[in-house]
Amino acid sequence: MMRYLILYKYFLRFSFSKAMEFRIDFFFRFLMDIIYYVVNILFFQVIYLHTPILAGWSQDQMILFIAGYLLCDGLNMTIFSNNIWWFPQLINRGDLDYYLIRPVSPLFFLSLREFAANSLMNLLVAVGFFIYALMQYQSPFTALDFIFYLFMLFCGVILQYCIQMLFVLPSFWIQNKRGLIDFFYAIALAGERPDRIYKGFVRVLFTFIIPLSLVASYPARFFIEPFNPWLLIHFFGIFIIFWVIMLTVWKKGVSSYSSASS
Repeated sequence: MMRYLILYKYFLRFSFSKAMEFRIDFFFRFLMDIIYYVVNILFFQVIYLHTPILAGWSQDQMILFIAGYLLCDGLNMTIFSNNIWWFPQLINRGDLDYYLIRPVSPLFFLSLREFAANSLMNLLVAVGFFIYALMQYQSPFTALDFIFYLFMLFCGVILQYCIQMLFVLPSFWIQNKRGLIDFFYAIALAGERPDRIYKGFVRVLFTFIIPLSLVASYPARFFIEPFNPWLLIHFFGIFIIFWVIMLTVWKKGVSSYSSASS
């Protein structure tokens, strides 16, 4: 465990060093994400000009949900997203060989080797907005509620990582230079909306089959609404299932991988 922490420290050092060499990119990434945050917030602000309740939540409750989602998105973009983006190309060019022969977990190395330092400022903004949303939240809550909410959001980030990986791992078999990641980004919007707005098959799709709605909606529902054991069972059951599926597909993909030297 300790050597993985030391290795990640070197990942961080290298990533910050590289980010400082491209300062214009650093600035534009920050600006782009700030615009994304503002658009998401204003979208719901406009809706609440016409209705006091949306998906069973008041405006301050919805702001807390938005803050939780932006926090999850900021963590994903900072820690995982850049690494996942390059994964299909590593497979198709045969560069995956260099990671499979290292004396550490290849999945750990591939998933965490690049820390998006140029997204760190945006993550700090998301943290600040999350704190603001908590301060504006009108209902009482305990420290334990808050800690468990953060824990569920962290699990939501890992769930989103697993789902995103399942869209790039088919690159082992389809030999597409981008995998299915474009399809993932096309439907990722589903996670930016409360799960209760979806009905019928669409709800089943986004809460069971491609459970993007669970990433931020279920943690917010646990925090905002009365205790519901089914909600926790559903959330953590899906979390475990997708973690196991992702690891299984990864192992099968590696076993079928044709290296550059073969």
